Amino acid sequence: MILLRPIQEADLPVLQQLGNIPGFINLSQDVDVLKEKIQASIKSFKDENRSKSESKYWFVAEDIKTKKLMALSMIAGQHGTQSSPHFFFQIGTEEKHSKTINTGFLHGTVELGYDTDGPSEIGGLVVDPEYRNTSQKIGKQISFVRFLFMAMYRQKFKSKIIAELLPPINKKGLSPLWEAIGRRFTNMDYWEADELCQKNKEFILSLFPEGKIYTTFFSAEARNAIGKVSKDTEPVLHMLTKIGFKYVNQVDPFDGGPHLWANSDELLPIKNTRVLEWSDSNNHSSQLKESGLIAVKNQTRDQFASMCVEIVIDNKKATLFDESQRAEVEKFLKIKKGDEIYFMPF
Repeated sequence: MILLRPIQEADLPVLQQLGNIPGFINLSQDVDVLKEKIQASIKSFKDENRSKSESKYWFVAEDIKTKKLMALSMIAGQHGTQSSPHFFFQIGTEEKHSKTINTGFLHGTVELGYDTDGPSEIGGLVVDPEYRNTSQKIGKQISFVRFLFMAMYRQKFKSKIIAELLPPINKKGLSPLWEAIGRRFTNMDYWEADELCQKNKEFILSLFPEGKIYTTFFSAEARNAIGKVSKDTEPVLHMLTKIGFKYVNQVDPFDGGPHLWANSDELLPIKNTRVLEWSDSNNHSSQLKESGLIAVKNQTRDQFASMCVEIVIDNKKATLFDESQRAEVEKFLKIKKGDEIYFMPF
C-alpha cells in the first residue's frame, strides 16, 4: 500500500533523485536549496508561517513495505505577491487589413502581465518512471492528495488555484519561446533565468518588453510551443481539465507552458469530498465499493497522512472493502472505530 505524507528531512536523497528525472525542471540540484525546500515544507505543515505566500507544502508517496518514495507533489499557499508577482503572457490576436491592396492578416500576440495578489498553486508533480502507468495510479494519488489537503484546510488557501504545466523542450534542451524573447532581452540562459526567478523576479519587469509582441516574428518552433505541453505532461493536462481546470489563454513567459485556472469550490475532487464515520462493520451485502483517498478529520497538519483504499459506505459510515488491509490502514493513518474521516473519491 502507498502512504501519502508530508516530506521529511530524511527524504533529501530521494528528492535529489527525482529532481534528476528528465523533463522535471522545478528542482534545483543544489543540496542546500533542496534542504531549504524541505525545511520550508515542514514549517508550513506546522503552521509557523505568517502568510499564505510563505507556505509551500510538499507531499511524497511512500511504499509502506519497501519504504521507497515513488512520487512527490506540492501546493503553494499563494503564488504572486507585491514583492514577488505572478508573471504570465496573455495570448491574443490582432487583425490587420489594407483596403489599398485588399490584403489582411491575423497576427498572434503575447503581452506580459502580472498579479500581485495571486492564487494558490499546485505544482512539483513528478512520478518515478518505474511507477508510471501502473494499476496503483501513483500519479493520480500524489496529485489528488493536494486537493484532499485543501479540502481539509480551506482557510490556508486562496479561492483561485493555478497549475503551470511543462511545455515541450527541444532536442537541444532549450525552450523555443525563451530563445525567441527571454534570451534577447536578458542575455541569460533559460536555466539561469529560471533559477534566479525563484529568488528574485525584478529582472522580468525591468527587462521584458512592454505591450504586445507579435508572434509573427518568432520562429515556427517558438510559435508552436506556446500553450502546448510535453508528451509526458499530456496525462496531467487531461486529468486537470477533467476535474475543472481551464486554459484561459495565459502561458509562462519563460517557456510558453499553459497556465490552467480553477475555482477551488468548483473542482470535482473538493466538491465530492465527504465526511464519514469510520466503522469496522464488514457486512457488504448489496453495497457497492468506492475507491478514493481517506484521512482522519481531527489530525494536526504536520501529522497529515492519507491512503487510497476501497471502502463501502452505509448511512455515512465507511468500512474497508478488503478487511485484510485494516491493520495497516489503521496503523499508518491512526484511525479507530468512531473517528470521522475525509473521503475523496477518485
